[in-house]
Amino acid sequence: MYDLIGDIHGHADALTRLLTTLGYTQRQGVYEHPQRQAVFLGDFIDRGPKIAETLAIVRPMVEAGQALSVMGNHELNALAFHTPHPTDTGNHLRPHNDKNARQHAETIRQLSRDELASALAWFRTLPLWLDLGGLRAVHACWDPSRMAMIEGPVTDDFLREACLPEGSLLEPVEAILKGKQIRLPEGTTFFDKDGHQRSFTRAKWYEPPHGHTFSSYAMASEPIASTAALPAEVLETAVPYPPNDKPVFVGHYWLSGSSPTLLRDNVACLDWSVAKGGFLCSYRWDGEQTLSAEKFVWTQSS
Repeated sequence: MYDLIGDIHGHADALTRLLTTLGYTQRQGVYEHPQRQAVFLGDFIDRGPKIAETLAIVRPMVEAGQALSVMGNHELNALAFHTPHPTDTGNHLRPHNDKNARQHAETIRQLSRDELASALAWFRTLPLWLDLGGLRAVHACWDPSRMAMIEGPVTDDFLREACLPEGSLLEPVEAILKGKQIRLPEGTTFFDKDGHQRSFTRAKWYEPPHGHTFSSYAMASEPIASTAALPAEVLETAVPYPPNDKPVFVGHYWLSGSSPTLLRDNVACLDWSVAKGGFLCSYRWDGEQTLSAEKFVWTQSS
């Protein structure tokens, strides 16, 4: 059976407490459980105080077969930040502007050059999603139509196609790792968790959009003050997650609250903002196809 664990962002102490609560113990430096396997949903780096320590817990677990993991958007962003642009000499696939540099600063500060190079090499080995028979795991969005467009290992060519504006993989990879976004009506914006003004909102991709407004179709972490109807393009291109399909677990969305809740009976988000004073969240899955809020296990960030 599986213990799915949400975005960690360098909060190694919370991860250690959570693994201990879940019954994992260290043996020869690797956390393990006699009957269970952890599944990490990505976003190990950036923001938090103990990024090297987080990687030193997660990576050995994966390499020893005690855990599985998918890639998060912060791992993809790090790869792009450190991969040279193919034609713009001196620049990189992810521009080194103030916003991107601030987001990645703690990782660069906390990891040595060799540690960073090793981490980046490992990130390339992570799959973008996992289908484990009775459940699915992906960082932000499960969409078979986008997944069908994505092939091959994470090479430099893959990164160029996934990260440059003209790349053929930009839209499908961003949907899978960053969620589906909808342009807001003219004049409508909001400020995200980092204080950036946004004109796009992340959508409740798992729900049918018909009958929704911009406000009701936006993820709960992005309060949108617009009751305008969704545009036809959103209605026509949506791929909602079937309510009778196997459970899917995601991270990414910076949810908040005093305790975790389900997005739907077969959709659970395990990102509860540990890097913003929330908690590190997991779900203990034992084969059930209808998820239960009673199966969440979490620990505070400090």
